[in-house]
Amino acid sequence: MKTLIWKGILYQSLEYFNVQSDNKGYNVESRIIGSYKDKIYTVDYRMFIDKNWIVQNFLIESEVNKVKTTLEGKRLQNQWTINNVVNPEFNHFKFIDISLTPFTNTLPINNLNLPENSSQKIDVIYIDILNQHIRPVQQQYTKTASHQYLYENIENDFKAEVSVDESGLVISYPELFEKIVEL
Repeated sequence: MKTLIWKGILYQSLEYFNVQSDNKGYNVESRIIGSYKDKIYTVDYRMFIDKNWIVQNFLIESEVNKVKTTLEGKRLQNQWTINNVVNPEFNHFKFIDISLTPFTNTLPINNLNLPENSSQKIDVIYIDILNQHIRPVQQQYTKTASHQYLYENIENDFKAEVSVDESGLVISYPELFEKIVEL
């Protein structure tokens, strides 16, 4: 079990994060509060991830400027149901990317288990909490050193050098997130 707090630099947030593991996989629970531009928000998310770091289900409850939203996703084999609707555009997607947390970078980092100086493109379900939008996105991860990864969003040319700990959890995501404490 790990408990930590991330500071959102750009999104002016704090995230209280907890992950527990058992013989089936990983259970994650987290709460984020913050403000960005003209938006005040809170996000609670839970997910179950199998031993291969593939997301099996998630529940995201958010409130942005007093508007509450719930997003529930379930993976059945290679198909995703989100809020009880089958979404074929996400077929075969293993990962989600929640806009306000660095945790979802851990999923592909730990699943891909890349050798140093190698990279791989992946498809993810991108969940933009502040704009209430969900869509498919292509990303690429390159392992540049033992605990360093170059993250690239293929669609918009965004790049960041991400540092992780021995568990694959983000320590530093320049200008976006920093781990500030861990128990």
